[in-house]
Amino acid sequence: MSTSDDLRRMTSVPKRSFRPSMLLYDQRYRSITIQVFFLFMLMLGAAWLIDNTVSNLRALGRDFSFAFLNAPAGYDINQRPIAYDSQMTHGRAALVGFLNTIILAVLACALATVLGVVAGVLRLSNNWIVGRLMTVYIEVFRNIPTLLWIVIFGAIMTEAMPAPSAFRGDDPAASMLFNDAVAVTNRGVYIPSIEFVRDLGDLRIGPVAPSLNWLLVFFVIIAGIYANKRLIAHATAVQNATGIRPKTWWKSILILLGPVVVILVALGAYLDYPELRGFNFAGGTHLRNSLIAMWLGLGIYTGAFVAENVRAGILAISRGQTEAAFALGMQPGKTMRLVILPQALRVIIPPLISQYLNITKNTSLGLAVGYMDLRSTLGGITINQTGRELEGMLLMMLIYLAISLTISGAMNVYNSRVKLKER
Repeated sequence: MSTSDDLRRMTSVPKRSFRPSMLLYDQRYRSITIQVFFLFMLMLGAAWLIDNTVSNLRALGRDFSFAFLNAPAGYDINQRPIAYDSQMTHGRAALVGFLNTIILAVLACALATVLGVVAGVLRLSNNWIVGRLMTVYIEVFRNIPTLLWIVIFGAIMTEAMPAPSAFRGDDPAASMLFNDAVAVTNRGVYIPSIEFVRDLGDLRIGPVAPSLNWLLVFFVIIAGIYANKRLIAHATAVQNATGIRPKTWWKSILILLGPVVVILVALGAYLDYPELRGFNFAGGTHLRNSLIAMWLGLGIYTGAFVAENVRAGILAISRGQTEAAFALGMQPGKTMRLVILPQALRVIIPPLISQYLNITKNTSLGLAVGYMDLRSTLGGITINQTGRELEGMLLMMLIYLAISLTISGAMNVYNSRVKLKER
């Protein structure tokens, strides 16, 4: 046996056998013990709460069941992204409300992001008037409650916009926009919709039956995005190897738009324009005033907070980055787009996630202007008709929780991709 082995054996600490007391006094096990204990207490408390609730319901002669979702709803929903009538079930009504919530959240998040980025950048402008205008927008909108803005926009759409009858006659008092494609009325906004000559049918998935035409278009778009990503990665690899980046812009256009255009032409896609028929418009897509008011109210209000997040992210970047870009001959606009904003994202994204979550939860304010979202359908009329307030509220809470966790997870994945990577 060598001297080094003897020395290692003499200096090594002998392993002690496990003893129950180590769960409290050994720091290797203490944290695990504490976590297991509190997890057990939490589960015990949840079990007691559920048992107590079921016992109280049984004492009142009631049970805990979600069978009410299969009963006929008996009420109408004004904004319907999928087929629905009053003879369908409460589950179908809840699904329509859920889709209305998702549509509103997506539209409001997009508007808030665009307004926030533009206002946040312009507030730092050297132009005094532009900077002060953005300051006024931010301070005015973020210091007045969301609900008031929603009601104000709803009142503007209802009271200030012309009635459909104003578009009638040889000399109408109002006219359609964008070459007679869009009509803005006091009953809502009418825009063209995409229809197909050839219908592939529907795909029945439980209570949902999405159109196979739109599913095909969706998967073609996803495939094009993936192929374009691979193209850009290949161009980057060539640039790293040779120092010369091949031109990819025309290939990206072909990959992203070519297959989609081919599919739309093959399916006979066309635009169905709204037309005034009788006392109202028919055809196209009808965006009701409640949706417009919620979209503008949530989007513009939250955009003021996003603008401050963007401004803070830009100010967090060293001024030396801007000076270095100017020294290389880059214009201010390109410097902001290619140098400053990509680095500022690691500061902007975390608070931006909170703003997206606030928008999603604030969609429940649609009840104030008659927008039939998840809160108005499942958490409102359905509960009032069935008396299943506990089941309805629990289901609604789980749905909002799932939406919020999905948004947080997606944004956290994006945040991990844009943050600085340490060597």
